[in-house]
Amino acid sequence: MIRFLEISNHTFFWYYLASNLAYLLMLITALKTSAMHQRRLESHRLNWFKEMPMTPPITLIVPAHNEEASIRVNIRNLLKLDYPELEIIVVNDGSRDRTLEELCEEFRLRRLRAVYVAETKSAPVRGLYRSDVHSNLMVIDKVAAGNKADAINAGLNAATSPYVCIVDADSVLERDALLRIMVPILEDPKRVVAVGGIVRVLNGSELVEGQLRRVRMPRKSIEAIQVIEYLRAFLIGREAWAQGNMLTIISGAFGVFRTDLVRAIGGYRASSIGEDMDLVARLHRHMRRRGADYQVRFVPDPMCWTEAPSDLRSLARQRARWQKGLLDVLWSNRDMLFRSRYGRIGCFAFPYLWLFELFAPIMETLGIATIVLAAALNILSREFFLQFLIFGYAFATVISIGSVLQEEITYKRYNDWKDVVRLVSYCFFEHFPYRQLHMVWCLQGLWQYLLGDHQWKTVKRKGLVSATAE
Repeated sequence: MIRFLEISNHTFFWYYLASNLAYLLMLITALKTSAMHQRRLESHRLNWFKEMPMTPPITLIVPAHNEEASIRVNIRNLLKLDYPELEIIVVNDGSRDRTLEELCEEFRLRRLRAVYVAETKSAPVRGLYRSDVHSNLMVIDKVAAGNKADAINAGLNAATSPYVCIVDADSVLERDALLRIMVPILEDPKRVVAVGGIVRVLNGSELVEGQLRRVRMPRKSIEAIQVIEYLRAFLIGREAWAQGNMLTIISGAFGVFRTDLVRAIGGYRASSIGEDMDLVARLHRHMRRRGADYQVRFVPDPMCWTEAPSDLRSLARQRARWQKGLLDVLWSNRDMLFRSRYGRIGCFAFPYLWLFELFAPIMETLGIATIVLAAALNILSREFFLQFLIFGYAFATVISIGSVLQEEITYKRYNDWKDVVRLVSYCFFEHFPYRQLHMVWCLQGLWQYLLGDHQWKTVKRKGLVSATAE
């Protein structure tokens, strides 16, 4: 028993250390790529892209389900985006409230008699509408299928642009967001097939008519800790993976894809739980099988703002769903694991996701349990426990602080120094006790998936208007 606990504790220590060293490597890579990105932006003028006749058109696809409270202001803001040729397709995904009526009243929609070709599968479409005041605005009214992927497929069938941009109906885009996210594509249109944009936490910031006026830290602790999570996930994780062309997820809240390639792989998989990650994995598979020279890029500029859950129940549901989505994607693409045919994705990205993302809550639960048991039996080495605190908690905290400082040095979105101090202070609470709660939620997600519960559970949101600071 004693020998078993010693082996278990040391295994957990080296696992945790390896995970943190991987994040440290990502932080160093992200710092380097952020500097490169800033120099690249300085050599471009976004207004040039806006005025260039060769700038490709984009179709914005906006899935909307029961969004009557904010759909008017959200679509008005999308219509004001700086981009030379923009088509907006709102997909009313079987809303049971007045979402469709709000759109009809605000944008003077008229029903179209047009041929709708369902090239990618989706639930039946009940009607197509075009705005009399904005010729580039179309609304698709369809039967709900219970998932976002189906709604996006319906919009994809009606898209006429070479690129599609998927945007959540409850997200806020900065006015030059499309110009910024298209920079990698305009630089290398033949190779870049998809670009992910950074998503930031909107809670606590000041909004005027749905437009971001001032970025502020959330007041609630549960929201503030999520700011750190988003910074670490995007500014460190995704930026570093993209540098090696190993990005496996583009946020469903804001991402651009080549339309022909999304259609070539059959659109979004309707049965997927994590449709954003699933699409990127299938896109990598498709391009690797073709032997194509391609890139999936990431743009770290603050561009898209989304409302994060503000209560524990909603946050628990979201994180459990994310873990279910991760397991669903990894299991569906398990044949890519350690296959040289799939290059770095199969040999590096997927093994990392299996070991340090999917199995992390299991490993940490077993590790904590054995440490507690060893302490109860009075066989826990003080030297080991001290090393665990230094290389586990302290190391992870330093990495979180690094992501916060990277944001402040590079992008300086939080203008009030008090917000920055609060953000840094919350880094000390992210890994205890918040990490243990997150571990429990992820375990719940894995258990639900294994029991056959693949449903999305609703997450309570306040809406764009209530995100304004009081």
